[in-house]
Amino acid sequence: MGQLVAIVGRPNVGKSTLFNRLTESRSAIVDDTAGTTRDRQYGKVDWNGKEFSIVDTGGWVVNSEDIFEGEINKQVQVAIEQADEILFVVDAMNGVTDLDDRVAEILRRSKKPVILVANKVDSNDWLYNVPEFYSLGLGEPYPISAVNGFGTGDLLDEVVKKLPEKEDDEEALDDIPKFAIVGRPNAGKSSIINAFIGEDRNIVTDIAGTTRDSIYTRCNKYGFDFYLVDTAGIRKKAKVNEDIEYYSVIRSIRAIEASDVCILMIDATRGIEGQDTNIFSLIQKNKKGLVVCVNKWDLVENKSQEAIKHFENAIRERFAPFVDFPIIFTSAVTKQRIFKVLETAVQVYENRKRVVPTSQLNTVMQEAIAAYPPPANKGKYVKIKYITMLKGSPVPTFIFFCNLPKWVKEPYRRYLENKIRANWDFTGTPINVFMREK
Repeated sequence: MGQLVAIVGRPNVGKSTLFNRLTESRSAIVDDTAGTTRDRQYGKVDWNGKEFSIVDTGGWVVNSEDIFEGEINKQVQVAIEQADEILFVVDAMNGVTDLDDRVAEILRRSKKPVILVANKVDSNDWLYNVPEFYSLGLGEPYPISAVNGFGTGDLLDEVVKKLPEKEDDEEALDDIPKFAIVGRPNAGKSSIINAFIGEDRNIVTDIAGTTRDSIYTRCNKYGFDFYLVDTAGIRKKAKVNEDIEYYSVIRSIRAIEASDVCILMIDATRGIEGQDTNIFSLIQKNKKGLVVCVNKWDLVENKSQEAIKHFENAIRERFAPFVDFPIIFTSAVTKQRIFKVLETAVQVYENRKRVVPTSQLNTVMQEAIAAYPPPANKGKYVKIKYITMLKGSPVPTFIFFCNLPKWVKEPYRRYLENKIRANWDFTGTPINVFMREK
């Protein structure tokens, strides 16, 4: 399972700019207005072969400094509880503020690794302001400029160095599917978990994962043997007093990373909303299997085949370009199609482990390539010589060896992926298609 780094700090210190810099993206909106970041931004960082997850804790729209203080304290407390490491961002141009002091006081009492990041050192002149931050009592401040990238390499070196070592407690779990129930609030996660491990539950054991908040609950239900990921955390959500939205996002990240297959709950009475697509993107970024459950189907009046088809098409349009996943219409309360959910999740898990023989792969795919070869570029032709499936990869991965791999564009990769899916059952699982030089 991955490791999680949280970015904290008062508004307008450059957290979103730093997030974009570290993830090499522009997914977080950047503006000089405090409180611009409303949605919790999540991304992956790969530095010198070490991959970790990162979450931006911005997101307050407030009218007074008192509310600012309260919201920042909530964010920091949740980050301390859930993250493996914390980046505390301060503003080198403005120096230490009262809010910085309060956040630092909370962080000093925590047992989590904290890195103090002095941002907005956009020129050498601002370096003279950095020593002021030693007064926060969090060690050496790292001067960076998230805008132009100054110092971010050294910062990432320190982040990787301070990340706690992973405990390899999951080896014994490899042969049993691990399912995560995810979705926005009130979509029916608790109800389906109760259906899986309710009063008549047959729980074999609870196994702690790589972090104290990730729990594998082994279940033997409806004839299936599987682990439910992080069910303890989901069940206890009502007891949490911090920022529930932020807390649920971090819980979702943890559960998704620790799973093989994610069961995404969508509320049939409300349709597809923005948070559904956000959670779907988390599943996609982590290359996990997917089963979509349209829950509360018992509350829908129109259950015709036309209504079902319309709902399915709407979901696939919102989640495109990945559309090869099963959709099941369920009611967790009445246990309608609960067996089908588990049966399908197990099938998706098996699809993730499917191995296509090399000889069969080459026979089928060479025919597809001959029928529709890669487009020519400047009079030169791409010739795909050989195809193989990478063994031991957690995600089905196909390597196409050719003479000009850089000239194979994304549309043709999608064509190859679609041909693979048309000939072998990889429903519900993402697959990787890589071009390599022969």
